[in-house]
Amino acid sequence: MPTQYPFERYLNVRMAYDPSFSPEGNRLTFLTDITGVAEVWSVPIDMRSPFPAWPEQLTFGGERVMSASYSPVENVLLVAADIGGNERTQLYLLSGDGASYRPITNKFESIYSPGRWSADGTRFTYASNERDPRFFDVYEYAFATGQPRLLLQDDSTNYPIRYSPDGRYVLISRWHSNIHIQLLLLDTITLEVRQLTPEMTQGQGIHAFPAWSADGRGLYLVSNRHRQFHSLAWLDLASGEMTYLREDRWDVEHLALSDDSKHMALVINEDGYSKLELYDVSAGWEARAKMQTPALPEGVIYDVTWSHEGTRLAINIYAPDDSADIWVWDVQEQMLWRATRSSMGGIPRESFVRPSLIRYPSFDGRQIPAFLYLPQGVEPKNLPVVIHVHGGPESQARPFFDAVTQYFVAQGYAILKPNVRGSTGYGYEYQSLDDVRLRMDSVADLQHAALWLRESGIAEPERIAVMGGSYGGFMVLSAITTYPHLWAAAVDIVGIANFVTFLEHTGPWRRKLRESEYGSLERDRDFLEEISPINHVQDIVAPLFVVHGANDPRVPVGEAEQIVAALRERNVPVEYLRFEDEGHGLVKRVNRLVAYPQIASFLDRYLRQKV
Repeated sequence: MPTQYPFERYLNVRMAYDPSFSPEGNRLTFLTDITGVAEVWSVPIDMRSPFPAWPEQLTFGGERVMSASYSPVENVLLVAADIGGNERTQLYLLSGDGASYRPITNKFESIYSPGRWSADGTRFTYASNERDPRFFDVYEYAFATGQPRLLLQDDSTNYPIRYSPDGRYVLISRWHSNIHIQLLLLDTITLEVRQLTPEMTQGQGIHAFPAWSADGRGLYLVSNRHRQFHSLAWLDLASGEMTYLREDRWDVEHLALSDDSKHMALVINEDGYSKLELYDVSAGWEARAKMQTPALPEGVIYDVTWSHEGTRLAINIYAPDDSADIWVWDVQEQMLWRATRSSMGGIPRESFVRPSLIRYPSFDGRQIPAFLYLPQGVEPKNLPVVIHVHGGPESQARPFFDAVTQYFVAQGYAILKPNVRGSTGYGYEYQSLDDVRLRMDSVADLQHAALWLRESGIAEPERIAVMGGSYGGFMVLSAITTYPHLWAAAVDIVGIANFVTFLEHTGPWRRKLRESEYGSLERDRDFLEEISPINHVQDIVAPLFVVHGANDPRVPVGEAEQIVAALRERNVPVEYLRFEDEGHGLVKRVNRLVAYPQIASFLDRYLRQKV
C-alpha cells in the first residue's frame, strides 16, 4: 500500500481552466482556485521556457468567477461572477493588469450570461432574464454609449454565440430543451431574426459551436439532428441546407475555428477519452489539410481556444492522474508548452491511480460502461467499494482527476463510476433510455453494478456504498429506497428527494428545460410522485450523509431538508451539512475541507469497520 496522505492534501490539488489569449498573444488568462475559490489569473507566454512563470492574480473578490475573456483589441476582459454559489452571474470589465474592475450589471436577482466580443472590440453581447426570470433575452453593450441595447426579446431561452466577421450579425442559440437547441441569425441593424435550423416538435436536434467559414458562405457546426452522434456539419447560408461532413461513431464534443477561419480544432469523445484533431480549412473543408497534433496527456479535453492570430491553441486537459492544466500548442513551430502547472498538494503523481474502462451486464443484457479505480498494491478482492453516480442526467463519467476519488482509492477503497443508461457519449438512443417513465431503469443499472461487483469478487457484499450529487443525488436516494439491502451507506450531495417540489421550486428559467427530461407536473405528476424517494422513505435502512447549499438555485435546499427530517423521524442514521454560502455543490475549498473529511469518516464507520 503506498504512502497515505490526509484528505486535506487531496483537496489542495489545484486546477486551471477557461483560457483566454491577450490581443497580442503574449499573455494567457485563466481561472484557478489557488486562493480557495475560482479567480482570474494571468501568465506570460514563453514557449522556450521549460516552466511557466509565476502567475499574477487579477481578481480578489473572494467569490466564484465563472468566466473571463479578453477583448480582441484591448487589454481588458469581460468577467462573469456570482455570489455564494447562487449562479446569478453579474458582468464586470477587468483591466489586464487587474487595477480596474468595474461592474456592468447590478441587478443581483437576475442572471447575466456573457456572449462574445465583436471583432473590433467596440461591443459585446450577453443574455439576461432581467425582464422575466423564466426567459433569457439578448442584449448588446456598446462602449460608445455605455448602455445596453435590447437585440432580441422572446419568451424562450436565448444565448448569443458570436458575431459575424463584419460585426453585423449575431448567431443565437435558442434552447427548447437539453436535446433541442436551435440556431438563429440576428441582424443587429434591422433586428430581423432568421431561423437557421428548424424548430422541431419532437426528437433531438442539437446545433452547437457554429463558426463562419473563411469565405463567409456558410457555417461549420456540430449537430446530431437525424443521427445518433454529434458530428461536424456544414450549414449553407444561402440555401439553409445542412450537410454532414464526417461519419463519426463517437461524439464530436468541441469545435473551435480560429478568428481568420483558417484553422479548425475538433475534439472527439472516444469512450470517455478525448482525441484532438487539427485541420487547415482555409480553402474549405473539401480541400482541408490535416495538421500536426501534439502528443497530449491521456484524459479529457474540456476546452480548446485559438489565439487571435490563429497560430496558437490553448488546450485545457484534465488527466485522471494529474492536475487540470492548460497547454499551448504552436502550430507553426510545432511546440507544446505547459502554460500552467497546478499544485498537486504535495502528493507524488505516482500515488494517483488511472482507471480501467469496464462494462458490466444489466437487467436486460445491455452492457453498461464504467470506470473502475482500484487501490495500488492490494489484491482487488473483497474491497470496500463506493459506486459514484454522475449528475446530469445528460452527462458522462469520464477519466479526469477527482480528489475525492483519489483519496478513497489511496485508503483502500475501490471506486466504480458507471455511465448508466441516459448518460451522454454513447449515442442518442442510449441517452434516451431513461427519459420520463423509463427513469427507474437507470436505477436498476446501479443495482446491477452492485451485483457485478459482488459476483466479480471485487467487493465485499456487505461493504458497498453509493454516492452522487445533483441528479446523482436523486439516483442515490432512489437506489437506497428501491434496493435498500444492497447498500452499507449512502452519500447524497445536492440531490432531488421529491420531483414535484423540485420542479415547483427550481429556478423558473430551468423548469421547462428539465421537464423535457423528467416529465411535467401537468402530464406526469402521478408518475413523478411515484418515483420520488421521499415517498418511499420508509424503505431506507442504509445510513445516509446529506450535503446541500442554502443558495442552490437548481435543486432547492428544501429537497435535502425533506429527506433529513423524514429519516430523523424514523431514527435512521442520517448526518446533514448545510452551507449558507454555497449553491449547487461545494465550490469553496474551506467548505470542501469541512464536508469531505466528514464524509470520509462516515463511510469508514460503515464500510471499513465491517472487515
